[in-house]
Amino acid sequence: MRADVVVVAAGSSQRMEGIDKLAAPIAGRPLLAWTLAAIAAAPEVERIVLVTGSGAVTALQAAPWLPDKVAAVVPGGRRRQESVALGCAALDVIDEAAAASGAPGVPEGDEVDRRVVLVHDGARPLVSAALVSAVAQAAATHGAAIPVLAVAETLKRVRDGQIVTTVDRSDLAAAQTPQGCRRVLLRAAWLQFPPAGTREFTDEAALLEACRIPVHAIPGEPGNLKVTVPDDLSRVAAAFGAPPARFGLGSDRHGFGPGGPLALGGLEFPEAPRLHGHSDGDAALHALADALLGAGGLGDLGRLFPADQRTPRGIASRDLLAAVVARLSDAGLRPASADLTIVTARPRLAGRLDEMRDVIAGILGVSAGAINVKASTGNLGGDEGAGRAISAHAIAAVEPIPAWAGSATGRPS
Repeated sequence: MRADVVVVAAGSSQRMEGIDKLAAPIAGRPLLAWTLAAIAAAPEVERIVLVTGSGAVTALQAAPWLPDKVAAVVPGGRRRQESVALGCAALDVIDEAAAASGAPGVPEGDEVDRRVVLVHDGARPLVSAALVSAVAQAAATHGAAIPVLAVAETLKRVRDGQIVTTVDRSDLAAAQTPQGCRRVLLRAAWLQFPPAGTREFTDEAALLEACRIPVHAIPGEPGNLKVTVPDDLSRVAAAFGAPPARFGLGSDRHGFGPGGPLALGGLEFPEAPRLHGHSDGDAALHALADALLGAGGLGDLGRLFPADQRTPRGIASRDLLAAVVARLSDAGLRPASADLTIVTARPRLAGRLDEMRDVIAGILGVSAGAINVKASTGNLGGDEGAGRAISAHAIAAVEPIPAWAGSATGRPS
């Protein structure tokens, strides 16, 4: 059994914050290259038509990583269904040219109609060749087939910010690609609902359902992720063996000195005296900076900012931490997460820990959920418990800056 595949890669990546997800480098190759390689690995697949944006056709035709099974690269349409139709039209042209050449073994007539065509999202690079084969075989047997996953989460119907009802999920499933059907069925569906018509369909199964053409469901793959938002790229990179996160430890301790206010965790506490030090004495940010430098293998804060005339006296530790983030970026790294514990009997910190977390997250360029800040009295022991000093301890993780990231923090510019 032989099958053709239309890979749709003409979308605008609207939720990718300016990142071209199909061109994003994953383990040294564009994401789209991995998708095409996975499709081409299925033995049933004979020809692939890649449908892309009109401006990318020439470059993709010359791409050195294009599999031999790619028979054509063609421009897509305004909507997915139009792009799929254009991909199938390219297959028709290839068939007509082959028939006119008189080459032996060229499919024609009923054989072409019975031939299976699969449609796959270019943004699903983790699909397995086994799933491609299973969909092709199921479509050949049943006429049309798609892979699905059972819905695990409880579903709610929400209206105007309020829960309306709980949706029974027992007969619900999430659709994946590739989706396949015999060519003749797809042609029949387009006669009823032309691709350029007013009715829009989210996938090929929806089109066939509207025509009352049965679609057979087979088990999908949990790993068959469709890249939709920037964080999905990190998940794909991890699946292809991207370098893991690195971790570092940091600690610092300062006694209270004269003057004020206290600088701690990037905040000011007017009710407490400042900590003694060459900088503003922020022990929490110093511990965090050392943890980040340790994770990156970049020395320590004292070497980067020595306590002498090379470092301005009273410099804000927020500036020191920002400089550490920049140093990480120069090394191709970015902060990933941090856990910070502050030990002190004064001032009371519980009411400002969330604010401290948010400030730190902003300096590091990560989400607030990636930062955890805790406070302890140290069981009122030692200088911290006696209110004479503050100490801080931090664990931080850094990760390689993905090639698709456009700024020092790894966020798109």
